[in-house]
Amino acid sequence: MEERVIRKVSWRIVPFVALCYFVCYLDRVNVGFAALTMNKDLGFTATVFGWGAGIFFFGYFLFEVPSNLALEGFGARLWIARIMLTWGALSAAMSLIWNETSFLVVRFLLGAAEAGFFPGIILFLTYWFPAAYRARMVGRFMAAVPISTVIGAPLSGLILGLDGVWGLRGWQWLFICEGAPTVLLGLVVMFYLTDGPHKAHWLEPEERRWLTDRLRRERMVREAHARHSLWQALSHPRVLVLSLVYFGNAAANYGLGFWLPTIVKNFGISNLETGFVTAIPYIIGAFSMVLWPLLSDRMQERKWNTALAFLVTAAGLAASTWFPNPVQKIGILCICAIGLFAISPLFWTLPTAFLSGTAAAGGIALINSIGNLAGFAAPYMMGYLKDTTGGFSAGLLAVSALPFLSFILVLALGHNPALERASPSPEGAAAE
Repeated sequence: MEERVIRKVSWRIVPFVALCYFVCYLDRVNVGFAALTMNKDLGFTATVFGWGAGIFFFGYFLFEVPSNLALEGFGARLWIARIMLTWGALSAAMSLIWNETSFLVVRFLLGAAEAGFFPGIILFLTYWFPAAYRARMVGRFMAAVPISTVIGAPLSGLILGLDGVWGLRGWQWLFICEGAPTVLLGLVVMFYLTDGPHKAHWLEPEERRWLTDRLRRERMVREAHARHSLWQALSHPRVLVLSLVYFGNAAANYGLGFWLPTIVKNFGISNLETGFVTAIPYIIGAFSMVLWPLLSDRMQERKWNTALAFLVTAAGLAASTWFPNPVQKIGILCICAIGLFAISPLFWTLPTAFLSGTAAAGGIALINSIGNLAGFAAPYMMGYLKDTTGGFSAGLLAVSALPFLSFILVLALGHNPALERASPSPEGAAAE
């Protein structure tokens, strides 16, 4: 029964939410490719671009917790559809910017519109998958991140080649072509997603009962250990420390993600070649994002796997500054990608092990919103140090310190694996 139900649920849900995250991440970071021509057209310095790339996360921060609470209240289907419709429209609206102010305003609004999507999906997956399966399922869902760059990087390079068609610049076509599919997918969400197992008519009645009971028993174990209200979760020391841990992940992810196309472009190659070379570390990362969480699930070990992923990321970023040769630099960044893309699916098993219900909605959103402030800090820091020093080494070294700090915090924080186990039977759960 268990194997059949998990397989059926995973095939129904994970590929679709991964597709949604694919377009989400593409819309979030395509500004890095647009910068290859947009910055010159609009007269943006590296510092201005770093500020605009990062201001997205201020809107994201302000609306993240309210958005995730709305998802818990209105249901995943309606709220995720709302998020995708608004952010798709605003992503396409990036094609209309004409100066620094319009760039900053639309990027801020894009962050506000997208707020709640990622933590909402993390919360949504806890509605469907027992703890023993979560790392691998989050990994499969998040494999959309490197895959979006593997596909999106060469695609973005091709779209930039549309420069001049119908009087539009290549970067304008980039925002239009990569924003419109999000709107269409948002409409599909309304008809395809199911809010929870109790509404899953595509499962057999006994399958619904088994899955609902398994998840209920796991929740009872967590709440028997400690039951948190929303406000207790938002102020819980563990939640706040995990926010700092996630800050290190986001810093490495966005610091590298926003600037990697520009770093590669400096190798002296074309926009299309830049797209293909940029995709190489993400191909490696896609395998790591699937395989490392699977190993963690089978080992039933979280702390050391998560800490090691942070250490590999920090070491890779720092070591990349020692190798000016393009082939060597990309090779080191591939090693960095092994750790970087394994972090998130491993990390999100830590808060979901002790939070549930509304506390989980608020706690996950708070961790994600605080952590993603690094999405502003890291790109801005990279841009400022690039303008100051004339190269990217100082920025990469500065960013590498943040995942290293996360490595230390994960080891200090620890993890209680008992919180991820269900009561042995429905009777045992009732006895709790």
